[in-house]
Amino acid sequence: MDVEEFCRQSHVLVVVGKGGVGKTTVTAALALLAAGAGLDVLVVALDDSGDLPALFGHSEPFGYEEVVLAGGGEESLLRVPGSVRARVITSRAALVEYLDDHGMRRVSRRLVDSGALDVVATAIPGIEEVLVLGKVKQIERAGSADLVLLDAPATGHALTFLTSPTGLADAARAGPLRQQAEQVVELLADPTRCQALPVTLPEETPVNELIETAFFLEDRTGVALGPVVVNGVFSLPEGLDADPGAAAAAAGVPAPAPEEAARLRHAALFRTARARAQAAELERLGARLPLAQLRLPYLFRPALGPNEVGVLAEALGAQIARLPAPARPGGGTRSAPR
Repeated sequence: MDVEEFCRQSHVLVVVGKGGVGKTTVTAALALLAAGAGLDVLVVALDDSGDLPALFGHSEPFGYEEVVLAGGGEESLLRVPGSVRARVITSRAALVEYLDDHGMRRVSRRLVDSGALDVVATAIPGIEEVLVLGKVKQIERAGSADLVLLDAPATGHALTFLTSPTGLADAARAGPLRQQAEQVVELLADPTRCQALPVTLPEETPVNELIETAFFLEDRTGVALGPVVVNGVFSLPEGLDADPGAAAAAAGVPAPAPEEAARLRHAALFRTARARAQAAELERLGARLPLAQLRLPYLFRPALGPNEVGVLAEALGAQIARLPAPARPGGGTRSAPR
């Protein structure tokens, strides 16, 4: 599949997964890949900018106001045909903007000054999620970006985040909040407007949680599921099973000392065992969840920055190119054994 075609299947992609599986890194790689295909991408973070600035080579965090992370000028460290912009949307800022838009600017300022915003959020369960997603819906409807990438909270919070609009729409009998909730539910249920992109590691616990999350999202939100991005996949280099001494002789270099040779054998055994264990989890994931898998390599680097994001974006593009045909949105996962 063509990268641009993949990135244009839906206006909003919600990147979901267990904490620690690399959601933010995958979000950055996908954003860079889409910008490389000429798209204007907006990355939306919740609460704070997290690791996104560092992944694009920026030292300062960003907030509610948009910043350019890639493309868009000479100052960008990453030159791409398109652009990557980013912003943080918090429930507090979304609520203030909502009140301002509805002619209650003075009320919103008083709420901020008095600290009563938390009381409002507590009094109306689901309002924070609806207002944040409502802002995302507003951005999507405005068409200010070709692709909006939402770096969702870790799985537990993400499920609440994505199901709250339905609960609020059912609870509110009328008024602007109900209308806002209904519009958000419509966004989530329309695969041409919104899809979820699950991310996992090829390990038992993340795979188990992802399978449960996928069925839950489909049952409770109606959101369409895109391919599963499997992060941190170990490869098996050719010759890994070779004896260190024999390999050194074949290469015409001095043989390693006995202690060094022992460490090399141990490392090779560990790498092989890890790769085989991951392969078993990938097979199990495919059997339980019949979605295409986009596999990203494990990077043996102490920290991730623009170069590493570029490597992952290239790997992601190669995986997308291997997809047999454009995925039909909303195909469902119900053929998977439970």
